[in-house]
Amino acid sequence: MIDLSRLNPPQRAAVACTEGPLLVLAGAGSGKTRVLTYRVAHLMEMGVPAWKILAITFTNKAAREMADRVRQLTGEAGDEAWISTFHACCARILRRDIEKLGYKRQFAIYDADDSMTVIKSVLKAMNLSDKEYPPRAVRAAISDAKNRMLSPKEWLLDAGDDARNRKYSEVYAEYEKALRGNNALDFDDLLIRTLELLSQNPPVLEYYQRRFEYILVDEYQDTNAAQYELVRLLAGTKHNLCVVGDDDQSIYGWRGADIRNILDFEKDFPEAKVVKLEQNYRSTGNILDAANQVIAHNRGRKEKALWTEAGAGERIALYHALDERDEAAFVAQMARKLMGQGERPGEIAVLYRTNAQSRVLEEAFVRGGVPYRVYGGQKFYERKEIKDLICYMRALVNPDDDVSLRRIVNEPRRGIGEATIEQLASYAAQNELPLMSAVLDADAAGLSSRARKLVGEFGELMVDLTDAMYEQRPGEFVRTLIDRTGYVRALEAARTPENESRIENIKELEGAVAEFERLNPEGGLSDFLENVALVSDADAVDEAGGSVTLMTLHSAKGLEFDCVFLPGMEDGVFPLSRALYDDDQLEEERRLAYVGITRAKKRLFLSHARTRMLYNARSANPLSRFVGEIPARLIADSSQRGESRRVPPPSHARTGAAPRAGGRALGIEGVQKGYGGKFVGSQARALGGVALFRNGDRVIHRAFGRGEVVGVEGEGADQKVTVDFGGRTRTFSASIAPIIKVET
Repeated sequence: MIDLSRLNPPQRAAVACTEGPLLVLAGAGSGKTRVLTYRVAHLMEMGVPAWKILAITFTNKAAREMADRVRQLTGEAGDEAWISTFHACCARILRRDIEKLGYKRQFAIYDADDSMTVIKSVLKAMNLSDKEYPPRAVRAAISDAKNRMLSPKEWLLDAGDDARNRKYSEVYAEYEKALRGNNALDFDDLLIRTLELLSQNPPVLEYYQRRFEYILVDEYQDTNAAQYELVRLLAGTKHNLCVVGDDDQSIYGWRGADIRNILDFEKDFPEAKVVKLEQNYRSTGNILDAANQVIAHNRGRKEKALWTEAGAGERIALYHALDERDEAAFVAQMARKLMGQGERPGEIAVLYRTNAQSRVLEEAFVRGGVPYRVYGGQKFYERKEIKDLICYMRALVNPDDDVSLRRIVNEPRRGIGEATIEQLASYAAQNELPLMSAVLDADAAGLSSRARKLVGEFGELMVDLTDAMYEQRPGEFVRTLIDRTGYVRALEAARTPENESRIENIKELEGAVAEFERLNPEGGLSDFLENVALVSDADAVDEAGGSVTLMTLHSAKGLEFDCVFLPGMEDGVFPLSRALYDDDQLEEERRLAYVGITRAKKRLFLSHARTRMLYNARSANPLSRFVGEIPARLIADSSQRGESRRVPPPSHARTGAAPRAGGRALGIEGVQKGYGGKFVGSQARALGGVALFRNGDRVIHRAFGRGEVVGVEGEGADQKVTVDFGGRTRTFSASIAPIIKVET
């Protein structure tokens, strides 16, 4: 007997309402998976055979979790229910009846790399240039067309019938012919061919409509046009369809998800019943209050409000940083402090809007000795585009580095294939030379005339870059490197979202080199590479006790953590600049903020920077409107929000915790109270002025505590200050000194 008493009243209502269409609006942390699994078990207890139940979700992980929970409630009988992702469900249907579409039952499923191979061969057969018709851009256009259920001709009508689009349409058509000739489907085809099968073969459709008497769909707000149509077809006339989702968490519009599917459910099924799950079992009252207040500013949503029986909890911490390094140091030091208070590293997460933000955060975590992992993406210096450019630098600094040279000899693509590289490597080995020497002596390596020409051009490039490396400072040289290699131009030729992100990361690399040059005026390119090696060496961190998670907000959906940091809370960063002038995009950005806030169970930390270097450009953005939508009563020290009033930590600080004031990050007022001193010159610093120091001055540093100035060199912005912190001396530039002068 299934014990429904373990469910709250709305959950029980959602489980017990078995007949007809049902929309379950499940707020964050409201127990939607429990509702879905209990609903399957309850249907079986009512006598519905498990094989007549179809439950669809989006990820294999979610499908496995649901199946496991159903098995716990029903035993092995529940194994006969179809619980799978959309694509797995479609593949299962196609394996049975795809012959009706002219394919063989043993069709292959091509992944992204396989699809790219087919596209490249089609472009080659059509004598189309990879530069004029970049394969990745072609693949993105085809995928978008399929997700919108458009044939090549229909896509052309939608995109506009000009010469370029006609070629894209022809490539799309030839790509489809090639797939069929290989008896293969790409990932998008699993949905499209299933729709084709069901719509063109009424007996097949009727079979599945009779079979699946009860259909459940998880994360309905994330469905695209093809998925929506599939669900509508399978539901048939019985309409025993239960969809579960949260329009406030619809954050994938950029990849085809249509929020109208959930918002218009009651229009599609006028007899539908609606159940709202609003009791949250994850977060404290203050966190939920903040989430409700933010999302309430969206107009395109179903009205609901999360609540909890748990207490209010701590107020939301808001940190006002001077710049991005100050912000990153705060996040790293506060994470370390939380760990010192007994919080497990795995229960701490830093969620950011764009991947490029992770670079400064990662560096702060490495320098602070805080174990971390980047989830749902690579570490900054391990991303392909960054690693490629770093390998160019490494090959130039160290011509014996064959590994780096092998990586970049055909990056970006310049027509030097593996056979040529192996021939060069063989020549180098026979003559006991590094690979670079073989490249520069290509005439003697026995290459074909075409290969000799291509390798010769690459060799000339490396010689020119070597000259530039010795003549230019690191910042200028990196710009030369990017320009001469044509790396960014190659990415710009295929304007995909992935390439846009890569270009942003390259700009962030330029910013990293510029910052290194500013902090290390005498340092050269080899010194920068040594610094990179330190930052990248995450394996050296002891992760026996777990690690803090760094991830994008999109990757965090469906996860939860005790403590969550949301850095970059500025208009132009989050929300993104382009969303500030588009109401639909702004509402999706606000939904993303709602998702970020509701990942936190106990503690939430928001931070913004007075100025920020991002994509190699320094900007001063206002505090995010999303922070402004949170009532002051919910935020610690909220009376002076928007003012940069924190003591900036040093970028090189490795040890020491921040002073404490009621468990929160300290502002100037808190440091003053904690040390009993009176501040001098702090207002000038907040306004961008320079506080000048003399021997004997008493100062405070956030990490090192109280100290005394024991040495002063130079004047004005060039002044350098040496401070004795109880036996430890540190030297700072007065213009950016992370110290505050006090009188006692």
